[in-house]
Amino acid sequence: MFGSGLQGARAYAEVGVETGVGSASPHQLIVMLFDGALAALSQAQQHMKAGNVAGKGQAVSKAIAIIGSGLRTSLDKEKGGEIAGNLDALYDYMCNRLVVANLNNQLELFKEVDQLLMELKQAWVSIGEKVAPPVVQASAPKAYDPLEPVSSRLVKA
Repeated sequence: MFGSGLQGARAYAEVGVETGVGSASPHQLIVMLFDGALAALSQAQQHMKAGNVAGKGQAVSKAIAIIGSGLRTSLDKEKGGEIAGNLDALYDYMCNRLVVANLNNQLELFKEVDQLLMELKQAWVSIGEKVAPPVVQASAPKAYDPLEPVSSRLVKA
């Protein structure tokens, strides 16, 4: 009759992620991509140690998708110049290393990519601390005036 607690937890997590994405700045979205790739990579390593081949494959695929379709496609190669080109090559390298790590069960390659992602994330976070988002000031709500006429919602026949 009722769904499992696991489904409820997943739904709650999805709402949290969607809410975070909806209110995040472009800079925060990149940090979220790094976090997602690192989490998927951690899961892949856990699955590999447990001998769960299917789980490992799914987690590696998720990490590759986040790196290749998230981080890599977010690069602006025209404005980013050499840095964007170098990051593009590094993301490609990471995806290739993950494929080899998955096929050969090489924990050291998972750890190599994990370290690269952590270093890039830390650099990205430190950049964000220096570039503060613009402050948006909300207008103060209009004070209530009990003598102000109120428009009627009634429809005249």
